[in-house]
Amino acid sequence: MLISNMEILPGKQIRTHLGLVQGSSVRAKHVGRDIMASLKNIFGGELKGYTELLQESRDEAMDRMEEQAKAVGANAILNVRFSTSSVAQGAAEIYVYGSAVVLE
Repeated sequence: MLISNMEILPGKQIRTHLGLVQGSSVRAKHVGRDIMASLKNIFGGELKGYTELLQESRDEAMDRMEEQAKAVGANAILNVRFSTSSVAQGAAEIYVYGSAVVLE
């Protein structure tokens, strides 16, 4: 499955547009990560626990979007975009969406 944030791909032609596909993941903070984050806020530095948490969430959301695209017969997803939102205190959603297409 070809996934791109571009609307068109040089050398490729869109044969069929199959519509919007999306995936999301909601994750809550972990108490152990919160303790380390509090210490990092005092001393500075990357919050690696949160970086890993967000990477896992992005991967899961992308996998769900790709599964949806495969289910409708797409071989590519174009114009992919990410969005985040806070859904509750200590929990955030990663949302990814794009256009499912069949490329020649």
